[in-house]
Amino acid sequence: MHISKISLVNYRNFANAKLIFNKGINTIIGENGSGKTNLFRAIRLLLDDNLLRSAHRLDEKDFHRGLEQWQGHWIIISIEFQEVSQDEAIQSLFLHGTGSIGAGAVSKATYNLIFRPKVDVRLRLSELTEGDRDGMAAILSGISIEDYETIFTGRSEADFNDPVTYAEIVGDFKSAKFGKELDHPAVGSRVSVMLSVSKEISFTFVQALRDVIAEFQNNRTNPLLNLLKRKSGEIDPVTFLPITEKVRELNDAIERLDDVQTVRSDIVGTIKEAAGESYSPSSLSIRSDLSDEADKLFQSLKLFVGETGNGYEGAVHELSLGGANLIYLTLKLLEFKYQKANQSFANFLLIEEPEAHIHTHIQKTLFDRLNFADTQIIYSTHSTHISEASNVENMNILSRVGKGCETYQPTTGLDPVDIGNIQRYLDAVRSNLLFAKSVMLVEGDAEEILIPILVKKVLGITLDELGISLINIRSTGFQNVAVLFHDDRIKKRCAIVTDSDATFFDTTPAPADDAALSKFKSRCASAQTKGLARKAALDAFSHGNPWVECFYAPHTFEVDFVDAGNAERVIGTIAGVYKDPATIAKAKTELESKDIAVFGKRALLMANYEGKGWFAIALGNQIDHEVIIPDYIVEAIHLLRPALSTDVWFHILSFRLACIETSGMSTPDVIQDARDALAMFRSGEMDLAAIKALMLVTFTSDPINRILNKVG
Repeated sequence: MHISKISLVNYRNFANAKLIFNKGINTIIGENGSGKTNLFRAIRLLLDDNLLRSAHRLDEKDFHRGLEQWQGHWIIISIEFQEVSQDEAIQSLFLHGTGSIGAGAVSKATYNLIFRPKVDVRLRLSELTEGDRDGMAAILSGISIEDYETIFTGRSEADFNDPVTYAEIVGDFKSAKFGKELDHPAVGSRVSVMLSVSKEISFTFVQALRDVIAEFQNNRTNPLLNLLKRKSGEIDPVTFLPITEKVRELNDAIERLDDVQTVRSDIVGTIKEAAGESYSPSSLSIRSDLSDEADKLFQSLKLFVGETGNGYEGAVHELSLGGANLIYLTLKLLEFKYQKANQSFANFLLIEEPEAHIHTHIQKTLFDRLNFADTQIIYSTHSTHISEASNVENMNILSRVGKGCETYQPTTGLDPVDIGNIQRYLDAVRSNLLFAKSVMLVEGDAEEILIPILVKKVLGITLDELGISLINIRSTGFQNVAVLFHDDRIKKRCAIVTDSDATFFDTTPAPADDAALSKFKSRCASAQTKGLARKAALDAFSHGNPWVECFYAPHTFEVDFVDAGNAERVIGTIAGVYKDPATIAKAKTELESKDIAVFGKRALLMANYEGKGWFAIALGNQIDHEVIIPDYIVEAIHLLRPALSTDVWFHILSFRLACIETSGMSTPDVIQDARDALAMFRSGEMDLAAIKALMLVTFTSDPINRILNKVG
């Protein structure tokens, strides 16, 4: 038996979420605050028998914050199981006490936690006339959390993620329409607490490793103590009897110590002196309270570990954070093994963010090796190293969207060939695209190295601060990865940035061409042909997909970088490329030319001669705040971040004013006036259109204007 689907409605940061799971190992990935911990708590509310019953009593903080008013709404947490065991006990559980499997045996089952208004509230809502918003408002305004109940149900066929189904069962709050069914059959049948699924399965939760030392010091959460307690129930009393006798002898020996007896006598004498015989205790003794019970004796056992290989074993608190976390995780896995040995109907292991403080090699090794038979394992992580080792078909991606969270399954609707291509492609660097808010795909090292530098130098903030992950495909096979971004899969913007490779000079062979020029022309002509075919294929691929758009350099990155007005930056690299004075002089003259056939050829020759990656590094050292970002890159950034907050714009424009001031391109009075205007913009007294117009008129030659012109 394994979890095949989890539905969350109105629970914490999940307004309406559906997650799909497979047998074996599953991975949940997402940025901080995307809801991984909330999801695990939702699963535990249904399956973790160690969770206190009081946890099932939800409150107003558990309702989705996007609800205008939580009163009246329901929280629904639904788990669907597949391949349900045919064992009579588990069948009886899902058939709710029928006591017989019979013809009604189930292979798929649901188990739901529903937090809803009590019957009297539901009755009053059901009696409303459709459209009676005032009556509805009067009822809802009087509801408190005490008017809610938690029930568990099963045998439900309802698609709780369907808004129409939700409106039919719970009610349509927009039109004030509520059904007459107080216990809608689609909700399923109530499951008695005595028939709880959590009592019939093996379930272990390994929480995020944030403060392992505190866990070891707490007798309730100490994993070593929990393991020992499990084993203590199996110890033969006869075997333990000699230890009990030794403990008693030790207690007697401690009590008989002269110093102990002296202190006892002194206490008795002092009490009698202070209170007299009438009010003094009739007897008083000092006893050793060392327990002779196994589970209490185990509390005195501590774990000592050798980490450095020098023969020294230290307590857990002396270990490195990574070492302590690894030991903690190991003990929790052993706890799971002990529990699994009970031969439950199903085995579930939830591990929350196991990567904390653990070396990347250990992360991947742990993930590869943790594969228990007949066990469904669900990881949550924001480690690219774990996501690299994960099966992309068994992934759920959580993404923060506004006040809530959306869930995506990255391979929905893809054929096995596409899935295989993605799986082979996602290494630890490129799997970062699964965590990104938006993605820019580039084809080579030059773009990977230089685009982040261009953005930082012009805007004063990084691509990361803009929420853009730049991924180097290292080829032009963009479709293999961009196929992930789609309405059916990951709903995040993806910009494909590539070269058109159009020729910028006459490539017609001429009799006077030497061998080198002839080869160069042939290569450029071939690149143009391939570029046209690539553009046609990419345009067809992205057509009709609102999440993917392509942006093309008219020629190649190096040529169009110079053409944008950045010749001086490339000239600054000449001395690092060439040593011959005549060649240096010729290269400088050609780069200063206004003829693209001249400067373009030289830019390409330099990049190819040095190697595009190394040339990009050298060029990066020449870039300053006056660099001009080519238009096609600006357009790609605008797609990925079409709207920036007031604070982000304030930061960018303040940075530009500081650059203008440093370069001496304006007077102090003009700059101060602009700063005053920026302050008004930040406070809301001036809108973006007004501050944009001010920058365009006042600082006409500043590179920021090419970006402001893209802003609507």
